[in-house]
Amino acid sequence: MDKILLVEDDHNLGIMICDLLELNGYEVSLLRIPDKTIKNLLEDEFDLVLMDKLLSGMDGTDICVEIRKTDTISNTPILMMSALNGAKKNCIEAGATNFIAKPFEIKDLFTIVKDTINKGKVLND
Repeated sequence: MDKILLVEDDHNLGIMICDLLELNGYEVSLLRIPDKTIKNLLEDEFDLVLMDKLLSGMDGTDICVEIRKTDTISNTPILMMSALNGAKKNCIEAGATNFIAKPFEIKDLFTIVKDTINKGKVLND
């Protein structure tokens, strides 16, 4: 079972995405405090980080850059999401493996989650 760290500070959206992913066979840890992302990744192994760009008090791209600089977790696939215009370019430049624009269709989320996890497995083999 693939394990996802979901970094989302919006309470309702976080629960909805978490529940949908779990119903589709993923193990999900929901993290509402974005500055604990690196700590969580260092303490547990995840197949994917699914992270919003705009988080309370932080920009998800800053966390993305820090993940890429941290040796033991630098290859962890990161799927970033945002509703901001131009966010995709910014997120990819920060090191995100993939990006999904909000609002998104649930089936599109499942497809891109699976694709991003698979990219990570290919890179880490």
